[in-house]
Amino acid sequence: MLVDAPPLDVLLPRHRAGTQVRPTADEADLTALYAHPVPSPGGRRAAHVRANMISTLDGAATGADRLSGSINNAADHRVFSVLRAVTDVVLIGAGTARDEGYTDVAVPAGLVPGRRARGQQDRPELVVVSATGALPDRLLDAEHPPLVLTTSRRPDLPALQRRIGSDRVLVAGDGPTVDLARGLGLLADRGLRRVLAEGGPRLLGELMRQRLVDELCLTWSPLVVAGPAPRVIAAADWLTPVVTARPVHLLHADGVLLGRWSLDPSGDPSSWSTTSPPG
Repeated sequence: MLVDAPPLDVLLPRHRAGTQVRPTADEADLTALYAHPVPSPGGRRAAHVRANMISTLDGAATGADRLSGSINNAADHRVFSVLRAVTDVVLIGAGTARDEGYTDVAVPAGLVPGRRARGQQDRPELVVVSATGALPDRLLDAEHPPLVLTTSRRPDLPALQRRIGSDRVLVAGDGPTVDLARGLGLLADRGLRRVLAEGGPRLLGELMRQRLVDELCLTWSPLVVAGPAPRVIAAADWLTPVVTARPVHLLHADGVLLGRWSLDPSGDPSSWSTTSPPG
């Protein structure tokens, strides 16, 4: 982690308001704020799914180049690195893998000891959800290829298994689309229970529709871009009931707001505990 990264002002929770989270090599303070919960084996959820996205002030998930990097900033990158450092899995859709140029997921050297202390491997697994979509050669031919969540109907399933190894291909369902709940269960069976979903918007929309997202980390970039940009979550239909959220914390740096929100898929705000926020 770069120690010259921007300090983050704490706006919420109120008992820490007015303090700063200054960058350090191990990012211990920021890691504590973004500690990734682990569901208990046999509990209601196989995995704890945290979504992470960035948006402009007018709700765009990308800039004019259709990439999230063009609306990114140093404060978001600092939190982004910590979110990856505390997770077991970075989950993305095949389209995002292609469009955003994903390669192997690395963790800054200063954050690796923390992973080891939590019993995690030195880097999280990259997991690509792909029922039929093409996967980039740079991923499939990498020294450490991604795990692929797919279906038994995938036309090139045998070829994919030969190319990256059958142990790297997880068949989640027999239908035309990937059974995401089943896929999360397969990851949990491997001990991969902390899941960071980085998009794209359609994958997040489907995770939301199936009530599989436990929290949302959302950065607001101080930009206005207009245009036909996608939202951070895309779905054809309204969520019914809606998903309600409460803030766990809110950080600020140079006009950038970084929020962590805990989600209640039941849509019932009265179900929230009156005690301190989770995490």
